[in-house]
Amino acid sequence: MSGALKEVRNRIKSVQSTQQITKAMKMVSAAKLRRAQDAITQMRPYARKLQEMLSNIVSNSEGEVGGSLSQERPVEKVLFIAITSDRGLAGAYNSNVIKLTKLTIAEKYPEQYARGNVQIWNIGKKGYEHFTKLNYKADDTHRDIFLNLTFENVQKTAQAAVKAFENREFDVIEIVYSEFKNAATQRFSVERFLPIPKLEKKPGGTKADFIFEPSQEELVAVLMPKILNTQLFKAILDANASEHGARMTAMDKASENANELLKSLKISYNRARQAAITTELTEIVSGAAALNG
Repeated sequence: MSGALKEVRNRIKSVQSTQQITKAMKMVSAAKLRRAQDAITQMRPYARKLQEMLSNIVSNSEGEVGGSLSQERPVEKVLFIAITSDRGLAGAYNSNVIKLTKLTIAEKYPEQYARGNVQIWNIGKKGYEHFTKLNYKADDTHRDIFLNLTFENVQKTAQAAVKAFENREFDVIEIVYSEFKNAATQRFSVERFLPIPKLEKKPGGTKADFIFEPSQEELVAVLMPKILNTQLFKAILDANASEHGARMTAMDKASENANELLKSLKISYNRARQAAITTELTEIVSGAAALNG
């Protein structure tokens, strides 16, 4: 019986040690989440308004305003920018981004994938590791952005994507990321990066009319790269906040599960201990009775 007691005691120590780690990780994620949440909350309205304005201009203008960046062409080569995290222990966060990327490829671009014309730029190590194992055309050039998350670093990736689109290396560029709602909720979505999507014209809707100074073409040419940089930066900030929220929630659940497991183990330990004491008392009483008899 002492062997069983020792085994249960070791399991209790192991669970307590794991619980200390999960509690510490939850506190760290909570601290990082606050900063990440403030960053995306301040950035989101600005980025959305810029993107809406650009789509409005491109949709309501005559001719090819925006040049090659707004030009729709036959889709032969596709690029996905999949934003995952560098670390795990974030629940289903990374697996949901990866699953959505593969689902979008299967549903929208099966022919391009069959011809080997689908490439994935991975931001975050988890996505790169997964797609490499499955023999997707995965690129790790922009993988380590989260090690130094600044607008300048994100801008380099956005400019590289724009240049690749202009050089006709890709005909469509999609961003797959997690939009932050709150600590427990994320919305996983696919967002068109290039060509610049046009707004659907609603029946009876009014046409937006802008007065441009300087000319429309000159203004769009200057604003378009900046708006695209901001769009990608917003998606990465969303993903950053989503990661910390998912990890905080996962560690909180893990700590609760550890509490439940500790309760069960302590009950088992007390039962085994009581059984051992009862057995020893019985042996002592039986021995004494045998000597007296």
